[in-house]
Amino acid sequence: MIKYAFYNFEFGILKIGYTETSVISIRTSGEIDAENERSSLSDMAYEQICEYMKGMRKGFDFPYELHGTEFQKRVWNELCRIPYGETRTYRQMAEAAGSPRASRAAGAANGKNPIMIVVPCHRVIGTDGKLTGYAGGLELKKALLDLEQGGMINARSVE
Repeated sequence: MIKYAFYNFEFGILKIGYTETSVISIRTSGEIDAENERSSLSDMAYEQICEYMKGMRKGFDFPYELHGTEFQKRVWNELCRIPYGETRTYRQMAEAAGSPRASRAAGAANGKNPIMIVVPCHRVIGTDGKLTGYAGGLELKKALLDLEQGGMINARSVE
């Protein structure tokens, strides 16, 4: 059974979906739209995201699962290989996932990434270097990229 936990952070409400054993989704949300069922697992994920947002962490070690098509999972796994502070284009992601002509499909898979920030889809940019769509909004995408280039975001926790 999927449960949801909600946390306030710098860019709105963070909605963490989880099962008994792993996180299965992390998204921003405009509102609390389900019962707020926090757990030690959701708290751990939130704490690690806050540490990341403060520049204290570059990776995550809480348990999570990715559910999607085989191609989506290949793209998401390649996203996890992009080093902190670096970016890739959609074309590079398609090539890395083994489908060099599938830039648009790689972009679609990127857009369906269920675990934002942790699976770093914010590190993918347009071929021209421009920031393109992000589920959390372009303001958050820019802030995450700036953070990884040595900037700072002051994440705040409001219980």
